[in-house]
Amino acid sequence: MSTRICLVRHGETAWNAERRLQGHTDIPLNDTGLAQAQATAASLAGKGFAAAYASDLLRARQTADAIAARCELQPVIDARLRERHYGGFQALTYDEARARFPDDYHHFESRNPEFVFPGGGESLRQFAARIHAALHDIAARHRDSTVLVVTHGGVLDVAHRMATGKPLETPRDFTIPNAALNWIDWDGADWRLIAWAEQEHLNSALDELPNA
Repeated sequence: MSTRICLVRHGETAWNAERRLQGHTDIPLNDTGLAQAQATAASLAGKGFAAAYASDLLRARQTADAIAARCELQPVIDARLRERHYGGFQALTYDEARARFPDDYHHFESRNPEFVFPGGGESLRQFAARIHAALHDIAARHRDSTVLVVTHGGVLDVAHRMATGKPLETPRDFTIPNAALNWIDWDGADWRLIAWAEQEHLNSALDELPNA
């Protein structure tokens, strides 16, 4: 009685293209992102999803709505699927954040799991616990089914590590492109990785995230 989850990072936004930290800032898809959402929707038509879930942030909802329309689903909005809260780093480019907060940026870049972003942000460990709980709840709710989850790059980083056993603090050695397909499975006890970063349906997709 396993649950298969297709994880999709939202399509591209203007801030992705600018390498700007979005976090909880509510940024819409740009024209490229809207086209990516439609391409992903076409690639998933007829997949037989039992349900669809999405982060409540606009970029994820726009992507989920495009896919759900092709799959005849109504996405369930779950704020636990939001991106990590980057506190005072939000709205800065990665270069600006490094220049303005060099010590804090070092903790971020080195993936210190206990580092909490100044200005109301989350630690990596707090963020991972939120994502683990959300994905376990979704998997338990849809046993022996396939489910769509549309979310964010940081969420996919956590999900990949959850499915492969990689520690939070190790450098990232996998890609997280916008609008690609990522498949994981839960058998009631353990997670496993099925396939990752499938993007044959896309002309190109950014993975502008740092090693974080």
